[in-house]
Amino acid sequence: MTEKLDMSSPDIVSENIEKIAALFPNCVTETAQGKAIDFDLLKQELNNEVIEGNKERYRLEWPGKREAIVTANLPTTKTLRPVREDSVDFDNTENLYIEGDNFQVLKLLQESYLSKVKMVYIDPPYNTGNDILYKNDFSTKKKEHQEETGEISMEGLKMVTNTESDGRYHSDWLSMMYPKIKLARNLLANDGIFVVTIDYYELCNLGSLCDEIFGYENRLGLVTIIHNPKGRNQAKFFSENSEFMLVYAKNISLASFNKVAIDDDVLASFNLSDKNGKYRHESFMRARTSWSRKNRPNNWYPIYVSDDLKDITIIKKEGYTELYPETNSGQFSWKNIKPTFKELNKDGYFIAERENGKIILNHKYYEQQVFKNVWTAKKYQSEFNGTKVIKDLFNGKNIFSFPKSVHSVKDIAKMILDKDSIVLDFFSGSATTAQALMQLNSEDGGNRKFVMVQLPELTDEKSEAFKSGYKNICEIGKERIRRAGKKIKEETKADIDYGFRVYRLDESNMQDVYYKPQDYQQGQLDLLADNVKSDRTADDLLAQVMLDWGLPLSLKIEQVDVLGKKLFKVAENSLFACFDSGIDEEFAKEIAKESPLRIVFKDSAFKDDTAKVNVKQLLKQLSPETEMKVI
Repeated sequence: MTEKLDMSSPDIVSENIEKIAALFPNCVTETAQGKAIDFDLLKQELNNEVIEGNKERYRLEWPGKREAIVTANLPTTKTLRPVREDSVDFDNTENLYIEGDNFQVLKLLQESYLSKVKMVYIDPPYNTGNDILYKNDFSTKKKEHQEETGEISMEGLKMVTNTESDGRYHSDWLSMMYPKIKLARNLLANDGIFVVTIDYYELCNLGSLCDEIFGYENRLGLVTIIHNPKGRNQAKFFSENSEFMLVYAKNISLASFNKVAIDDDVLASFNLSDKNGKYRHESFMRARTSWSRKNRPNNWYPIYVSDDLKDITIIKKEGYTELYPETNSGQFSWKNIKPTFKELNKDGYFIAERENGKIILNHKYYEQQVFKNVWTAKKYQSEFNGTKVIKDLFNGKNIFSFPKSVHSVKDIAKMILDKDSIVLDFFSGSATTAQALMQLNSEDGGNRKFVMVQLPELTDEKSEAFKSGYKNICEIGKERIRRAGKKIKEETKADIDYGFRVYRLDESNMQDVYYKPQDYQQGQLDLLADNVKSDRTADDLLAQVMLDWGLPLSLKIEQVDVLGKKLFKVAENSLFACFDSGIDEEFAKEIAKESPLRIVFKDSAFKDDTAKVNVKQLLKQLSPETEMKVI
């Protein structure tokens, strides 16, 4: 591209800032107007005495932080609309795929998923100098012009290519991340864990950001993942071949990792199994100096084994062989004291075997390992288990750049999740997390559920994805889940949940008058007898009601006919919803028989005003536990 003339005089201030930055880089900061000089720090650099200035404190600051805090707390009237035609097994699946700005979606999930998510896993933009950041822009000025020129998306998000020359390069990225992580923390269960991947560009800032939101004491670790051993050949200094994974607990006193193994060589050693899982045989004796008889006297006691090796006890019996934890090298200790031995000695936990004429005592050592903070295995390489996985699913086409390795997501999930946990990924990308969870469920019969959130960012018209018919990233993600689910089902025959419900972020289903009736005159109110927008369906209304009532969108939904009207039953009798017209006393009597906990109607759907009053009274009499509301 031909370089354009500036057609303006030199920016002397900017040039001077760059000159000072060359001498004192620590004195350059970011402000709302861009790069600036911190004169207090500059004075200090030029003085041998301590200069009085702003009060010092330990915290992460950037221009826009206060606004980020405020925006995280602002309410939203947006809603999620179901897209049945894009979903798989909509009524029965517990998995979700949500299209839209993740900031607004996180706000909408605050009640329904409060403290319900076991793991939040995200792979956000790394801010490498070319990333497009979607910043919430609450200004309405020039909106039409911005939409025409592509400055803002259809969802009203300001699209900014965040280059290193930008005066708010780090600040804009931090302002984008801070409120989202803050909202995500609310959704974590009390024993939940937050996982975020990043490279070196924003590693320090992200660590400080998470330290503030979660508390440094809740930082579980920083994992280095070798995802590209070959590195980049064009690197001027270091050739990067790794990325990082920051891991935080919501409450470290409640958090824990599962007793599982993730290294292939360790996994291979657990070659036996029973009802409690995979195990291997290990010696019950600890032959180490630190576990000598002198150091561990309570772990020194006799164990008796029958001649056929089937009976193992600490009760002395005639004809049994007496064993002590000793070798030719000295006297050591058993792994457990006597009371613990008694507790463990059942279901064949101890195994006696003969080796070289001697009886040795082993025990079952179930699958587990101590996890390292450097992951070097080939399975974590994005080329083979990221890019290749997607290419195989899409018939050799490279439709998504730099996807995560399925194994890196699957292994951290295996370490953290229970078999019925919920996982949230609000930078879903190509939906690696969804595929990783389905694979893990197929291996151990789990019912882990995913909530994927992704902005429908347009694909480049020159890309293979666009040429293959995928106009945005969401179309890629949804199709990947469909294809991955089909492949896993064919290969494993596992009876797990392969479906997902698709929801799309949109404006509220309700007319503006629903929220601000005081802004309308009585004559206008008469014209708007129905509070609901004319293009909204019963499915749309049900989703917004579930969110408003704090019910997870993954609950089972059943549709039945009651006296000619469509009734939604959510989680059996947790919520009944009917949005058809002509609601009367007979309908109320019929649904009261099932004693729903909650029921909702459209305010305009009653047969008449008398019916509205009577329906409410009948429900109170016939089903006193039922809470009735209207929209």
